[in-house]
Amino acid sequence: MGSSASKAALGATTDEPTEPEPKHLADLVQYINETNMSVERVADVLSEKSRSSSWVVVFKALVTVHHLMVHGNERFIQHLASRDSLFTLHYFLDKSVLEGYTMSTFIRRYGRYLNEKSLSCRLITSDITKAKRGTGGLMRAMDTQQLLNTLPVIQIQLDALLNFNASPDQLTNGIIHAAFVLLFKDSVRLFAAYNEGILCLLDKYFTMRKSQCNESLDIYTKFIARTTKLAEFLKVAEQVGIDQKDIPRLIQAPHSLLEALKQHLASLEEKNESLPPYSLQQAWIPHRPNNAVVKASTSRTWFSALHAQVRKCIGARQQDLNSGESPVNKSDKKQPKPSDTDIAGGMQWELNTYTCTSTIWKRVSTPPVHHLELPPGVYPVTLEQEPTYGMGFCCYFILFCFICHFAVWDHFHSSLSRHNPCRSTKAQIFRFRGEKGR
Repeated sequence: MGSSASKAALGATTDEPTEPEPKHLADLVQYINETNMSVERVADVLSEKSRSSSWVVVFKALVTVHHLMVHGNERFIQHLASRDSLFTLHYFLDKSVLEGYTMSTFIRRYGRYLNEKSLSCRLITSDITKAKRGTGGLMRAMDTQQLLNTLPVIQIQLDALLNFNASPDQLTNGIIHAAFVLLFKDSVRLFAAYNEGILCLLDKYFTMRKSQCNESLDIYTKFIARTTKLAEFLKVAEQVGIDQKDIPRLIQAPHSLLEALKQHLASLEEKNESLPPYSLQQAWIPHRPNNAVVKASTSRTWFSALHAQVRKCIGARQQDLNSGESPVNKSDKKQPKPSDTDIAGGMQWELNTYTCTSTIWKRVSTPPVHHLELPPGVYPVTLEQEPTYGMGFCCYFILFCFICHFAVWDHFHSSLSRHNPCRSTKAQIFRFRGEKGR
């Protein structure tokens, strides 16, 4: 490692309670970006500084590492991701000064986020905050199973970021403020990739298997909760002086969309539970229009229309993004194209009032089902036919046996009366009693 880079790493992690000097950070970024030398020595020096007992030195080392992750070449974070362990700060506590107690809490949270960021890079094989978005981007190139594997990784990283949870009153020095600014940049880019992945998942939802729909619904439910938490995080960013032009506006999807996804999953479960096997289906006489087959067919018709509406909304949203128009207000066409801090489609909130400022997610109307045609060859008995066999035949047969029994009984007693008059009298009495009992 060059002497200039070594001096810059040491100069950025002094024990002065101020943020790392921009000059030292710029030298480190230039060293990583413009040379082919190994970044291992830089990582070793900063990792050693993170094991100091002073909260100032440790915090500045973490800020320097994060700065190189955000502004440096991606090979730096890939090297960190290849290590077995990075920052072990779970029990860090600086008791030497009063401020050390408060700052130690944020150091532990900050170190956990940087660990999760490195781990995400290892699992996804790239830094998701720097991945290409839009047409030909990373998320749009993934199939269903890849999205189901990738989105939970992004969720964990976003959870660690939002867990920093600093209020404006707690950003009392330049070091923690510098850390918060870097977290803000990551939050915007990370949520943009997260949001794009959710849109791709919704686009594939109505063609998934039941198990995949169940997993996708869980992912989308967690996405809604994280959108609310991110809105609170961005509210803090607005209060600490970050330019409002860099703060995206988030719009929450309507509750009806979540209900529609739940109903589609319920229809798949109802279909699997209600339909009998094919061998029994041939002999099954369905009830009138409330049978499960009619319900399943109606559900498929309803959700096919809903799927078309969702795809139309997503397509319009992505078209607005690609054309550089603001998805909130089309009168803003004079503004420049969205930067990396813009959310790539999806949910937007107005941070000042927390009210919806866009109509991209409209309520989807339920199309009426005027006529339902059942597929031919599956149901041997139509809905207008009435069965004339089965229980009716059994009743006629039992009645026939009952009549034959009494005809034989009457003939037997008539023959006895002709040969024995006494027994004939007893038989008549017996028959009289039997008829009275009947």
